[in-house]
Amino acid sequence: MPAILVSEVGPRDGLQSIDPILPLSVKTAWIDALVAAGVREIEVGSFVPAKLLPQLADTAAVVAHALKHSGLTVAVLVPNARGAEAALAAGAHKLTLPLSASETHSLRNLRRTHAQVLEDAAAIATLCKSAAYDVHFEGSVSTAFGCTLEGVVTERKVVELAEALMAAGVDEVGLSDTTGYANPAQVKSVVRAVHAAIGTQHLTGLHLHNTRGLGLANVLAGLDVGITTFDASLAGLGGCPFAPGASGNIVTEDLVFMLEAMGLDTGIDLPRLLDVRKILAAALPDEPLYGFTPDAGLPLGFAVARG
Repeated sequence: MPAILVSEVGPRDGLQSIDPILPLSVKTAWIDALVAAGVREIEVGSFVPAKLLPQLADTAAVVAHALKHSGLTVAVLVPNARGAEAALAAGAHKLTLPLSASETHSLRNLRRTHAQVLEDAAAIATLCKSAAYDVHFEGSVSTAFGCTLEGVVTERKVVELAEALMAAGVDEVGLSDTTGYANPAQVKSVVRAVHAAIGTQHLTGLHLHNTRGLGLANVLAGLDVGITTFDASLAGLGGCPFAPGASGNIVTEDLVFMLEAMGLDTGIDLPRLLDVRKILAAALPDEPLYGFTPDAGLPLGFAVARG
């Protein structure tokens, strides 16, 4: 069966969008349970100033714990070169730098222009190449399918920024539907355009939101054009605090169910993944937890045939 990587982003994207601050012990228990369920990549936090995102102030400690799991790719988001230095000092395997296609969103999110973010990308690429261990550096084009602040984002702009990121030295480019504006036809068109510009091997992942109910439909569109990595958040936690109305990461449980039901191998034990939700339910009693599969349960006789 074809293998698909489900990258869990809840400990970063999910927690940055809610007010409660989870204790380190809960975060580490969450990560341990995800790994036990077969999750192979987790974005565990972000190296941003604690005053901006106090929910992620302990990211270095979370990285240190996650690194104890052999075979787990420990990913983090970095807003600039200083954040990348901290991520490398902590030993993170994968660094993602967001570059918003909408410059208005970039200024709101990072307080940086396109030119400034690209300068940071070049500096981070140099840092990664000189690191004492292998590091994967991704440049993520955020608001790639539309922006709540600027509206329409052109395909040409996304391609232009993807090319600029590759020129700055990133290993790959990701596309993010930060605002939940994307539709399946648009996903196919934009991915094909970026593939044509930078090569299919340099765009393998999508970060999609379910804000308008099209998250899984957009995953199917991505699969059709060769995407093999999809970000998702347990219980659908998350959004973007700097993009008004942009809520709703894809629910990891629903994504894994769909992929496995289609015969695509995620390597994730779905019943064990559903149990992980209990950790969040106990730690965040006042936060809504989303997902159809957890509510309905697995179909009678549902089984995954590993080959």
